[in-house]
Amino acid sequence: MIKENLETIRTRMAEAAARVHRTDEITLIAVTKNHPVECMIEAAACGVTDVGENRVQEALGKMEAFPDNHLTWHLIGHLQTNKAKQAVAHFDLIHSIDSEHLLRAVDKEAGKIDKVQDILLQVNVAREEQKSGVEVEEFPQLCELAKEMPHVRVRGLMCMAQNTENLEEVRPVFRIAHALYEDMKKKFSEGQICYLSMGMTHDFEIAIEEGANMVRVGTAIFGPRNY
Repeated sequence: MIKENLETIRTRMAEAAARVHRTDEITLIAVTKNHPVECMIEAAACGVTDVGENRVQEALGKMEAFPDNHLTWHLIGHLQTNKAKQAVAHFDLIHSIDSEHLLRAVDKEAGKIDKVQDILLQVNVAREEQKSGVEVEEFPQLCELAKEMPHVRVRGLMCMAQNTENLEEVRPVFRIAHALYEDMKKKFSEGQICYLSMGMTHDFEIAIEEGANMVRVGTAIFGPRNY
């Protein structure tokens, strides 16, 4: 069903964009957490080019199935500083930079291999204790610190909305994140800030309506996860 699911999701993405008169590109990140590599291979055969993983170790095993590395790899889960070295070595974009400590660790590890690591800053707009992300009030300070890091390049912002059955409740969260994203563009070099990563299986359409240009979808593509 992966092919059919992808077709459905792409249609829903296009319809959400059309509702708000958007014509820019929106990237679908296929989240393969707890799904076998065979599912990812099938998704890639159906045109998926961007893959999201929550855990570094799980991703490393799957990357072996793509030795030509024609995929773009996104780390979207919480990153522990002791995994920064592996993350920097293998991921194209790290979405989950949520503290000064982690920012410095990623910069340090990227410097060791002479890499400039593309990152997103994760903001806890929903203000939920169980979610990662810097507080909105501390976000400007993290942006300023990131400018000083020679081996990281901030490309935008990532956020997660609360999990609620009333999807209209997530719209204000996405709207605030979009405002922060637009403000970031003024603080960094022109063209540097270009990714707003928000929206998952249950709310990606509202995220698109509120400005997301990266959505992270797993269950709607691959089905329920096997834990």
